[in-house]
Amino acid sequence: MNLLDFLIAPAYAQAAAQPQGMGGFGLLMPIALIAIMYFLMIRPQMKRQKEHRSMLEKLAKGDEVLTNGGIAGVVTDMGENFITVEVADGVRLRIQKGAIANVLPKGTLKSA
Repeated sequence: MNLLDFLIAPAYAQAAAQPQGMGGFGLLMPIALIAIMYFLMIRPQMKRQKEHRSMLEKLAKGDEVLTNGGIAGVVTDMGENFITVEVADGVRLRIQKGAIANVLPKGTLKSA
């Protein structure tokens, strides 16, 4: 002991506190967030892609279609990746199959 210990009390290190874990709640939150994202974002997008794919498979000559760019026409020729669409008399455009947004009901273009 030295003389300074009488004036100032010695400071001793305390034992480390045990971390307070959140138990199962800490792992539950990220899993819940992933599940919410799946049902709100991923699943509806996959459903739309599946519907679009099935619509493209059912596409046939003579169908009236609307492209992603807003061009409406009648399918005149089909290939594996490209479709020829007649937008006016003698005006044909060759576009990718994936660019077809909707198949219109028959007679839609004649009434417009």
